[in-house]
Amino acid sequence: MSAPSCRIELVAGQSGRGLRLDHFVRQHCPTLSRSRIQELIGEARVLVDGVPSKAARKLRGGEKVYVEAEERPPLVAEPEPIPLEILYEDRDVLVVNKPAGMSVHAGAGHTRGTLVNALLGRGQSLSRGAAVTDDLRPGIVHRLDKETSGVIAIAKNDFAHAKLADAFRSRAVQKTYIALAEGRFEKTTGKIDWPIGRDPVRRTRMKALAGPIAGRSHRLAGRARQALTEWHKLADLGPATLLEVQLRTGRTHQIRVHFSALKRPLVGDTLYGAAFHLHAGKTALPRLPRQFLHAAKLGFAHPRTGEWIETRAPLPADLREYLQHLARAEGRSLAAAEAYF
Repeated sequence: MSAPSCRIELVAGQSGRGLRLDHFVRQHCPTLSRSRIQELIGEARVLVDGVPSKAARKLRGGEKVYVEAEERPPLVAEPEPIPLEILYEDRDVLVVNKPAGMSVHAGAGHTRGTLVNALLGRGQSLSRGAAVTDDLRPGIVHRLDKETSGVIAIAKNDFAHAKLADAFRSRAVQKTYIALAEGRFEKTTGKIDWPIGRDPVRRTRMKALAGPIAGRSHRLAGRARQALTEWHKLADLGPATLLEVQLRTGRTHQIRVHFSALKRPLVGDTLYGAAFHLHAGKTALPRLPRQFLHAAKLGFAHPRTGEWIETRAPLPADLREYLQHLARAEGRSLAAAEAYF
């Protein structure tokens, strides 16, 4: 659904005094999403006394605020000739090795170059949803973050979509990731069982109810959902630890949020507190421009036959090279991780 038009001129009275500009606009244009308001401010379509202003500007009261938001055409998933690495395919299911940098489906700010565009570009027959038609996300039953690489399953018909969706909801799917986290882990295995919800302050992030805060009244508590992550240490690599991670639930940014809450953010994940450069001794390693997180294996019962299907995607070149660089700098072995190369 497209965002409706909104053309209004407002006067920031005393009730608006001290409010941020974006919060003021949100109050008076409730049909506009937060992300859309940020876009409009960035496009100079929100003026304060006739002048473009920053989202964080605090209003004094008395200013004239003009907002112009043209109705946007609805997003449409268009076919594109983008090559894909197919790991498994039959008449019901397709499994793809998604590269880092590719969004799964279209959204605000990115309508081209997505996995769905690529699937449609190969003339792919796809599910339109188990219950409700969804033209933007045909075949999509689970997701990977844009900068997370690896295995993702696609439903090619509504029967497969319903069965796979049920398997994900009932946690009958095995999801294995490889992650490189900052810092050392004393134990060889561990479990993180902290609920996750939208960060009430930084809306682009998620937040875990971790440690003592989990039992208290908290702004996040009413909206947080149970999340369970299990990990196994593969290799100590000086300033970082290579981990095999099993997702038992599928919350947004779950692995990234949980390890950040442990004060062990994933290498490269600056959104969740990682350093821009990892240091091995006195050597600053090259910056990794994305989080070190790869969906290495996906196992599930075939939706029609019940046969167990397990697909694997080796570590992509950027993560493999970074890992080897770190191991050489630390004089460490990667023997425990060779199965993922």
